[in-house]
Amino acid sequence: MNDIIRIDFNGKQQPTVSGRELHEFLGVETRYNDWFPRMVEYGFSEGADFYSILSNGDGFGKAATRTDHALTLDMAKELCMIQRTERGKEARQYFIQVEKDFNSPEKTIARALLMAADEIKILKPKGEFYDAVTASDDWVSMDVVAKVLNLGYGRNTLFAKLRDLGILDGDNYPYQQYVDRGYFRLIEQQGWKDRTGTWHPTYKTLVSQRGIDFIRRTVTKPLSLVN
Repeated sequence: MNDIIRIDFNGKQQPTVSGRELHEFLGVETRYNDWFPRMVEYGFSEGADFYSILSNGDGFGKAATRTDHALTLDMAKELCMIQRTERGKEARQYFIQVEKDFNSPEKTIARALLMAADEIKILKPKGEFYDAVTASDDWVSMDVVAKVLNLGYGRNTLFAKLRDLGILDGDNYPYQQYVDRGYFRLIEQQGWKDRTGTWHPTYKTLVSQRGIDFIRRTVTKPLSLVN
């Protein structure tokens, strides 16, 4: 499918659409500044469904910039349905395909690796070289997995679900069978000593590219289907 409308990405690396570009593609005769507020009245809210941005205009001075809006794909699809036109139908089908491609396993893994690279850049200036090395191109932390899969919850809830599914033990370490499959590995971190002076190592769970896809496929499955 051709890129009929430009797709941008917000700070969370989620796809967004320019409200003005969608307005132009749909062929809406009403001025954008009048049309968009009416569309918002259908129940959309700023910060959740869209956010305001400044875009370049066609004039000079004050007219050189104008207010635009970055829309989520869900909002863009609903606006297309509201129009009830062939253009609206075409744009909605386009957004559905964009969303499908964005959530594909290949794109999900690619985002995971990109976030892992960003994580390394953040950690290195802080001197946390050891953590940076472990978040390599092939293995990422559970924090990154939770963010990339966009499951609607964070790392701790993901840990809990994987424990319930019998994939992680009570210490959030993967059972050996899942390590053997190449989904997870453990790296030793700084441990601690108890009162007797006994050393207790601690470990960090890392996830492979295959492991990310495994988690994506299994977190919503009934327990009986996991193995």
